[in-house]
Amino acid sequence: MSDNNNGASDRSQSESFPRPAATVMLQGTASDVGKSLLTAAFCRIFKQDGKRVAPFKSQNMSLNSYVTPDGKEIGRAQGMQADACGIAATTDMNPILLKPKKDMVSQVVVHGKPLADFDAREYRERYLPVAGAIVREAFARLRDANDVVVLEGAGSPAEVNLKDKDIVNMRLAGWVDAPVLLVADIDRGGVFASVVGTMEILEPEERERVKGIIINKFRGDVSLLTSGLDWLEQRIGKPVLGVVPYLEGLRLEDEDGASLDAKGYRTREAAEDELDIAVIRLPRISNFTDFDPLQQEPGVVLRYVRDVREWGEPDVVLIPGSKNTVEDLLFLRESGLESLLLKHIQKGGRAAGICAGYQMMGDRLLDPDGVESDLPELAGLGLFPMETVFAKDKTTERVTGSVTIGFDGAEAAVEGYEIHMGRTTFTQPVTQPFRIRPSRLEDEPEMYHSDGAISEDGRVWGTYMHHIFHNDRFRHNWLNGVRRSKGLPLSESETPFGLLREQSFDRLADHVRKHVDMAAIYKMLQR
Repeated sequence: MSDNNNGASDRSQSESFPRPAATVMLQGTASDVGKSLLTAAFCRIFKQDGKRVAPFKSQNMSLNSYVTPDGKEIGRAQGMQADACGIAATTDMNPILLKPKKDMVSQVVVHGKPLADFDAREYRERYLPVAGAIVREAFARLRDANDVVVLEGAGSPAEVNLKDKDIVNMRLAGWVDAPVLLVADIDRGGVFASVVGTMEILEPEERERVKGIIINKFRGDVSLLTSGLDWLEQRIGKPVLGVVPYLEGLRLEDEDGASLDAKGYRTREAAEDELDIAVIRLPRISNFTDFDPLQQEPGVVLRYVRDVREWGEPDVVLIPGSKNTVEDLLFLRESGLESLLLKHIQKGGRAAGICAGYQMMGDRLLDPDGVESDLPELAGLGLFPMETVFAKDKTTERVTGSVTIGFDGAEAAVEGYEIHMGRTTFTQPVTQPFRIRPSRLEDEPEMYHSDGAISEDGRVWGTYMHHIFHNDRFRHNWLNGVRRSKGLPLSESETPFGLLREQSFDRLADHVRKHVDMAAIYKMLQR
């Protein structure tokens, strides 16, 4: 095993890389082994070392999206990795995004805009043959503009049934001539078998491209692992370049529902002096990173509710975004969660809906063109006098504006983003607490428009704006309003979520520096 004596003091790397940019690629023995966070770690490390660095994932499948400054949609992980690099995200970092809509069908987003819905077979046969050119062109632009590009693979490179049309793993590594680090998750068990099995399945030229192994999510005494690592290096002929311990408390977002399930947000019950906030765990939940800042708030217990047995007595219920509003509303109805939600509100409980959750709050959902389902019409929750018509055109915008919720009629600045395919209109006058406009039109004040709806007592509201809870002042005042109604002491200071997130990037980078042989990584970049 490599001698990983590269602590945080080893930041003064002065190596110059050849042009075009140097590359390194992280591939995994399976999904959810930690590739996305390790990619972010390397991005931040290279940034700290004075390099111009960018992330790249040719094709991502995720329901958590990120909207670029020019209003395009990419995978949330690549947006997060761009933040780790300290640069604005572009669609070149994730030129193809697959957003599952229902079993075996995904919306295909190319360079930030929806192309079409494909089932798995149709996508492989009709689109993958032409996708390679899009991927190569996007990567070439990143390579020309940076010193280092850190690539992330998808799933496993050993999926023999998918290798013939691969554009995300070893075939991509060959196209761009990238050395590969193979990442394995020891926390799930079977780490040696997963590494050896993956290496055995790879073709000889693919095995040659693998330059080292990183064992991720380790818990315990690493000295007890030494004999196994020695055996592994002898067995596969590759060095173990690092054993990265599990790192608790990172304030960095997860990418998909699998990560949400792995985290198991069934936390402890809220104490009497804490707020109990329940997010309904829709089957097709999307953009659940909206609620990450609430998870970091002192005195707040955030939990995800799947069925009526987990309901409890929440102070607030949040209805999240969804990739299929109609089917997830049917789930609410059939599971009994709709009934509990309406009873909660009737008893004076608080609720909020974001994007699809907001659409569900109206009287009717109309789908004349079959955008979401075969149902032309579905009754909503009936919380607001509004109707939503689904359309094929998709809105993706970063937005800025103001909100009055929690401010006694005064306004507070907010920013976030919109991603939706519906248009909502009101059948009766309502109070709309948000006033927003596209961020790209900051010099055109006449472009402001009203958004959302709020009940007369202020306890129930909805908005199309994702990341509303990422606004520290809004979140602070809204939570204090809930505390006030519950008779709890008010929080005196805002939690600076953005600062905590930046500190998490640095903490992650320092952690990986300490446990990965960075000298070996830099050496492979100079080849």
